[in-house]
Amino acid sequence: MTIVKDAVSLGAADLLPHQQAAWQKQRDYVGQNSAFYQNLWNGKAPSADLRDLALLPLSNKSQIRASQENHPPFGDYLASSRDTVKRLHRTSGTTGQAMNLGLSARDCEITEIVGGRCQTAAGLGPGHTVIHCLNYQMWMGGLTDHMTLERTGATVVPFGVGGTELLIRTIRDIGATAISCTPSYPAVLERVLHDRFPDLKPIDLGLKLGLFGGEPGLDDPTLRHRIKKTWGMEARNANYGVSDVFCNFAAQCEHDTRLHFLAGDVLYPELIAPETEQPLPIIAGQKGELVLTHLARDCQPLVRFRTGDIIAVDETEPCICGRAGMRFRVVGRSDDMVVVRGLNLFPTMVAAVINEFTELSGDYRIVLDRPPPYDFLPVQVELAKGQVGSNHIGSAVEQAIKSKLGATAHVSILPAASFPVTEGKTIRVVRTYE
Repeated sequence: MTIVKDAVSLGAADLLPHQQAAWQKQRDYVGQNSAFYQNLWNGKAPSADLRDLALLPLSNKSQIRASQENHPPFGDYLASSRDTVKRLHRTSGTTGQAMNLGLSARDCEITEIVGGRCQTAAGLGPGHTVIHCLNYQMWMGGLTDHMTLERTGATVVPFGVGGTELLIRTIRDIGATAISCTPSYPAVLERVLHDRFPDLKPIDLGLKLGLFGGEPGLDDPTLRHRIKKTWGMEARNANYGVSDVFCNFAAQCEHDTRLHFLAGDVLYPELIAPETEQPLPIIAGQKGELVLTHLARDCQPLVRFRTGDIIAVDETEPCICGRAGMRFRVVGRSDDMVVVRGLNLFPTMVAAVINEFTELSGDYRIVLDRPPPYDFLPVQVELAKGQVGSNHIGSAVEQAIKSKLGATAHVSILPAASFPVTEGKTIRVVRTYE
């Protein structure tokens, strides 16, 4: 096992010798067993020095997707025998072909340990009863995240998705103190409470801790405040990951809303400029696309894998909680970025503006009916319950987007509960053109 017990408290200099030793083993393993990387590296063995990692070519989602299409079901980046695969997950396929994710017994254990670090950092532990409301049907967020929750010592209830009325009754009956779900799911529960349990308010359910992941948005203090006021629970980013790499490798702690990188012993991060692919130093104030390399992975090891996530590094010094990894925010996904007259806009930026309006539910869609370029941002927003629409609200949102983001927006106001209820990931940028 390559896990370092106290890895989360080790600074970069102290962790580097372990990373160096792990990379030397991993690069030999990948070079000998992964046809995908043998081809990408033109059959040449990469340097054993991590400082030379940036000399290797990048790999990306489209490449491994093509690998699985041409070499089903796991792709030719499977570096182990088929018998080594002990668990198979699939991605949702919301952004393209569903991917098959294979894990060995060791891959599973490392994944669970690292994910457990994240859930622990967010405040979960012995004494909590957490109800887990992510999809168990092949998606890694179900079973694998369940196992990370168990690693904290908490009691875990495998609820899954669907049956929202039963969920509400179960939370009350068992005295659940925490919930694990997407940030948009509490709004779904609020609708069901309002319609089916009129005598119950969200705060009456007694939840104290919300462990969120799978969607952006929780960086917005307005949303956190709304959840705290409505539910009486602390809203924590507990589950940031990239399915092809690790289901969960970063989370916030009680002292800081930024994400702690908590997998430095088994996962090596880099930053690049997304347009030029040039390496960027990981220093406070830096922004770029996150690139990840497995330092320990049996089945589908990835090297210099472009995640598509644009992050902003805020701190590299240890946190008051004692964790030493970089602290960062996810600005958005490169494939969700909408360029309006030269301005790079992400859904989270739009959400931060919309959440300032109490007349709105906070739900929204950016609906693109034609390819770029774009002269304005088309946004659909939804009224809060009991609110009546007016031209004034739409104009006010347009003015706020112009003032805060610098972009012209065309805002459509929809009645309350217009958007479909989603228990999984909510797609914010909708492209209706082919």
